[in-house]
Amino acid sequence: MWLTRESRAFGGLPIDDGERHLARFEGSTITTASLALFENTVSQILHEHHFANGLTLIVEPMPWLESVAFSLTLPGGAIHDPADRLGLSNLTNDMVQRGGGELDSRAFTAALDNLGVVFSSNVTNSFASFAGAMPADQLTSALPLYADMLRRPQLPIEKLDEAKLVCIQEIRAAEDDLAQRVLAQLRKRRYPHPFGREPQGEMAAIEAATMADVTGHYANCYGPGECVMSVAGNVDWPALRSRVEELFGDWQPQSTPRTPGAPPETDYLHIEHGSSQTHIGISFPIVPYRDPSYYRARAAIGVLSDGMSSRLFTELREERGLCYAVFASYHSLPELGSVQCYVGTTTEHAQESLDVMIDELTRLGDGVAEDELERLRARFKSGLIMQQESSTSRAASMGSDWRLLGRVRSMEEISQAINDLNSDSINEFLTAHRPTGFQVVSLGAKRLEMPVGVS
Repeated sequence: MWLTRESRAFGGLPIDDGERHLARFEGSTITTASLALFENTVSQILHEHHFANGLTLIVEPMPWLESVAFSLTLPGGAIHDPADRLGLSNLTNDMVQRGGGELDSRAFTAALDNLGVVFSSNVTNSFASFAGAMPADQLTSALPLYADMLRRPQLPIEKLDEAKLVCIQEIRAAEDDLAQRVLAQLRKRRYPHPFGREPQGEMAAIEAATMADVTGHYANCYGPGECVMSVAGNVDWPALRSRVEELFGDWQPQSTPRTPGAPPETDYLHIEHGSSQTHIGISFPIVPYRDPSYYRARAAIGVLSDGMSSRLFTELREERGLCYAVFASYHSLPELGSVQCYVGTTTEHAQESLDVMIDELTRLGDGVAEDELERLRARFKSGLIMQQESSTSRAASMGSDWRLLGRVRSMEEISQAINDLNSDSINEFLTAHRPTGFQVVSLGAKRLEMPVGVS
């Protein structure tokens, strides 16, 4: 199975900051019988509670599991970084984890390890998130540690330089990943500024950051306002709600500033890089996740790039031998959606690869066939079944749904939406939303010529 960086499975669709991408389940199989069993047995109970301070708690009991997982997100992402402190959100995220309450960083980590907690954190364009997975009977013991970290972080000034080094290493790693570098530029040029920012930021800004910058970002962004805690697994709903009330109910709301948008750049960008390889990114607009047509859009893009029998893989790699990697992914912010495509090739095949990619994307507007759709249905439901077996995946997807939709879609609702897909409805969508408005970013030795109709 292949998933995009820092993504988490949701019904076959990974999630990153409420940003949804395609996944390829290479070689996965699922029988008609197992699909029927899933549809006949899945039954969900979703609980939600809204605390007076702005915190939202969403819980799905999964009593057949022995684990529990949670995801907690706050509006501490890169869109809130000052223009001269790009990367401050990432630095603050690191500093928050360096001890909470009476426990310093080493003691805090040891306490989580002793409870069997698998801990993770992440900063994206819009959010800072913290997650944990553990044996079900350890949740009530683990939550106070997270409450201390988020509400009473030590933010030790003597650890600031160490945190900066960690962030600088992440910047260097992002610069070395040429494919991700191209896709990052593509997002920056697709969405209004600063909604296309990458969380790593800039090295000079990290080096210049002060402790006052960190404490200021923490005060503005870390609080219960717009905070979502999603929990999935073997949990008792009334007991958990009471525990969260006890630990977070008197957390005082923060005043996160609103972020205005500015028009992005839209012209072709080429990044000079001395290499025999060329990396090409292409994007075009599409409906966001909250749009009623989302599943039709998702299925159309799946025809392009979901598996080794998809159009892009077959045409560019298998039939023409133009590239070593090619895919298209669905990407969504709350109000805007886009399709982001990538092809990795050689310098000599770069121009032809771009031309064929644009042709295939344009041809998608002519419609899809029923047999292409049938292949996708099984893949989508494969993801749903796997999520029912993972408390971590379900907790993450619930939080993402709430941020994007203001509610959580049940497995039954998603399964029904997939069953309702047909080639006629998808082709009707494509007639109204033909791929157009392409933006291109390339990285390599030679600048490319843009096909007709591409800026």
